[in-house]
Amino acid sequence: MHHAIRIHEHGGPEVLRWDELPMPSPGPGEALVRHAAVGLNYIDVYFRTGLYKPPALPATIGMEGAGTVEAVGDGVTELKPGDRVAYATAPIGAYAEFRTIKAERLVKLPGDISFDTAAAMMLQGMTAEYLLLRTFKVQPGQTILIHAAAGGVGLIMCQWAKHLGCTVIGTVGSDEKAALAKAHGCDHPIVYTRDDFQAKVKEITGGKMLPVVYDSVGRDTFMKSLDCLAPYGMLVVFGNASGAVPPFELGMLAAKGSLYLTRPTLATYTAKREELAGSAAALFGVVQKGVVKIEVNQRFPLKDAAEAHRALEGRRTTGSTLLIP
Repeated sequence: MHHAIRIHEHGGPEVLRWDELPMPSPGPGEALVRHAAVGLNYIDVYFRTGLYKPPALPATIGMEGAGTVEAVGDGVTELKPGDRVAYATAPIGAYAEFRTIKAERLVKLPGDISFDTAAAMMLQGMTAEYLLLRTFKVQPGQTILIHAAAGGVGLIMCQWAKHLGCTVIGTVGSDEKAALAKAHGCDHPIVYTRDDFQAKVKEITGGKMLPVVYDSVGRDTFMKSLDCLAPYGMLVVFGNASGAVPPFELGMLAAKGSLYLTRPTLATYTAKREELAGSAAALFGVVQKGVVKIEVNQRFPLKDAAEAHRALEGRRTTGSTLLIP
């Protein structure tokens, strides 16, 4: 037997239950992984609340983990028991002491990357990779805006974008978070609870505005994010921590300067094995070189996942948060 955090219904953090379950065994093409650490991400909240629908209830949520291969199923040749691995893709099921997952969704960890670092960075780091290098390929000399700059994805993006030669503007919720973002490559942190970020962007850019805005906040920032863009600029909405963006008139993009709008997902950008491997390799590379430092600022026992969710939704977290089985 082993334990997992499951939801039997959708709702607040209180619906997260610590269930005892039979030990899983790997089927053909699968590996059984003993988790050493599990990553906490806002997408977990979406599955808990029902914004994203799991295949069925009860469901074990969670998208990201790192650990050791315990066994492999028929047809698996690229992995063996004892291999150190990590992942950050569907299907859900990471909030568990053990889980089975398709072997092709796992990547082997370099020896100098710990389980904690891997579980803290895979989803957020590969998200940063596709956003900066593929969704909108940033160029040296560009000025960009990253919302939630002191969060897990935000801190990684600030460091990576700075390394790529960008001037980074970031929104944060407090002076403490502003200092954290600045220490990780954000040139111009804006405390959105005090300052109008659209006005500050106009001031910082001398009225030229921006080629791209990366927005994981959603409803509360959407309209002003559009207004931060220069003509032909792109708004990349990759999350909705404040709620889903309501319907809007498409002609608005034309009126505001022939703007582009996209809603990408990590699932799409890592759907093919070669894309997953390439994204992970790029992430491992910048971490191993010290270009990107992964900040694990909160740890909770896996059985206390509800408290971790309360902290995340209450904006009491910075950097990455781990759940420890």
